Amino acid sequence: MARIFSGIQPSGELHIGNYLGAVKNWVALQSQYESFICVVNYHAITLPYAAPDLIARTREMAIGLLAAGIDPEKATLFIQSQVPEHTELAWIFNTLTPLGELERQTQFKEKSGRQEQVMAGILNYPVLQAADILLYLADLVPVGEDQIQHLELSRVIARNWNARFSPDAPYFPEPQPKLTQTRRIVGLDGRSKMSKSIGNTIGIMETPEAIWEKLRPAVTDPARQKKTDAGDPDKCPVIYQLHKAFSPPAVVIEVEEHCRGAKWGCIDCKKSLHGHLVAELAPIRARAQELAGDPASLTNIMDAGAERARVVARKTIADVKERMGLPLAASAH
Repeated sequence: MARIFSGIQPSGELHIGNYLGAVKNWVALQSQYESFICVVNYHAITLPYAAPDLIARTREMAIGLLAAGIDPEKATLFIQSQVPEHTELAWIFNTLTPLGELERQTQFKEKSGRQEQVMAGILNYPVLQAADILLYLADLVPVGEDQIQHLELSRVIARNWNARFSPDAPYFPEPQPKLTQTRRIVGLDGRSKMSKSIGNTIGIMETPEAIWEKLRPAVTDPARQKKTDAGDPDKCPVIYQLHKAFSPPAVVIEVEEHCRGAKWGCIDCKKSLHGHLVAELAPIRARAQELAGDPASLTNIMDAGAERARVVARKTIADVKERMGLPLAASAH
């Protein structure tokens, strides 16, 4: 069975952008591939944060992943900082990664341009990403189109290491992207990608009432100023796209016909979406509440996942050190 690796930052509660863009896909893939899914909290510390907040966000993300359908019996779900080999391999890869490759990364340019003082962690972020993936010798990485550049760097690093330390039989695979079918999810403002920091998304654990309060003012086709104006669903940047994600195909067809024929107003369309969205999220919300009420069970699940991950990670690091001439234990000095 081919192996995949996926990571998600602990931003707190999962929102529907995470759910549609990544997690729902991971749930489907966990039965087809040997899956390693990681809450990448080391990546989260590249920006200022408060320690108690990071603890809470990491816990909330773990709850969200499990509630959304990640099965710890099928996938290895764990927290990055519980497997120290991630940062150990990242340092090794830093010695093989050209500075120019890091400075060319799109996300580095974007993030560094918004900060007065740029920390080295922002520059080296994609090296740690490469270590995350290659530590598990992953064949495939489910990604959106915006992550392809970082994955290409992982292949460059694997190629560089293999050429120097394992030229006859490459040790690290060059991981390939497995593009997600769902493209970038536009936020409720109709402009930006869904992001909790912007406040343009819906949390998967929000109540039906809270979800409606967010859907009701969401951006729609600007041509529809009143109910009798005919619309174009393809110019509705948010609601129609969410219908296609959450509503049955017959409803999507009905939405398109009613929009183009001015049989529904935008509020009618949003009410229909609300019902289907709430129906899909209801069992996730119930499972999340159950997990939140049993912290010991959650800890046991995550600890077990970390132990399974460490078995693979330790083997990789031992192989890497042996090939690089690095002692495996203090007694070897």
